[in-house]
Amino acid sequence: MARPTITPTGVERHFDKDEIIVSKTDTKGVITYGNRVFFRIAGYSEEEMLGQPHNMIRHPDMPQCVFKLLWDTLETGNEIFAYVLNMAKNGDHYWVFAHVTPTLDKGGKIVGYHSSRRVPEPAAIEVIKGLYKALLDEEKKHSSPKEGMAAATQILLNLLEEKGVGYDELIFSL
Repeated sequence: MARPTITPTGVERHFDKDEIIVSKTDTKGVITYGNRVFFRIAGYSEEEMLGQPHNMIRHPDMPQCVFKLLWDTLETGNEIFAYVLNMAKNGDHYWVFAHVTPTLDKGGKIVGYHSSRRVPEPAAIEVIKGLYKALLDEEKKHSSPKEGMAAATQILLNLLEEKGVGYDELIFSL
């Protein structure tokens, strides 16, 4: 299924603090499982989502360099925590605090990924919005998406070095 062009509505969706959005993907990011909360908040049916790339819910205001960091971290076998802005089927958006982990087979080989997403703290989202806007602005300055992502990634790495923290430490400090 080709991802339809969806225009962001500017309307934010919310889910309850006691709810967890869960999804699983294969190593290529194709959705193999989702819980009811995931389908409800994303606005898609299970049939519409299973077998589709997880990036079908990617919001255009989400910097590509954050996903590059996420995938690079996961491919090394490590978990990652991140604030993510997603987009529902109708263009509404929703913020999540994601914990993504590799799924390993008995031999320790990565066979997929598991993501549990919770309601983020509003104060942290206000901080992360500014950072993500700066990263996205940098990505858009470049004619090549690859160059833009590299430049934005360098801004993020410089920020981490300046603060003397790793990415997870930064995320948990917000």
